[in-house]
Amino acid sequence: MTREETLDKAKAVVTKDRNDQYGLPESTFGTIAELWSAYLDRNITPKDVAVMMILLKCARTMHNVSDDTWIDIAGYAACGAEVMEVQE
Repeated sequence: MTREETLDKAKAVVTKDRNDQYGLPESTFGTIAELWSAYLDRNITPKDVAVMMILLKCARTMHNVSDDTWIDIAGYAACGAEVMEVQE
């Protein structure tokens, strides 16, 4: 898969498919941050959620790498950039 194909697929996932299934990243990552903050008893931000989801995908590459892994990493990066805009 080329860079362009990876980014095109990530764009489709984060701007349509996942939004329809799970809602906007700003809202979902905020909810995840609240839950993780309560569980860990420390402040977790939506940006932290994006970074940690990317790290989860990186960890999974130690066992299996698929096109979906790279698409998801690109998607989480894009969502992280967007939630940073909302936070600032």
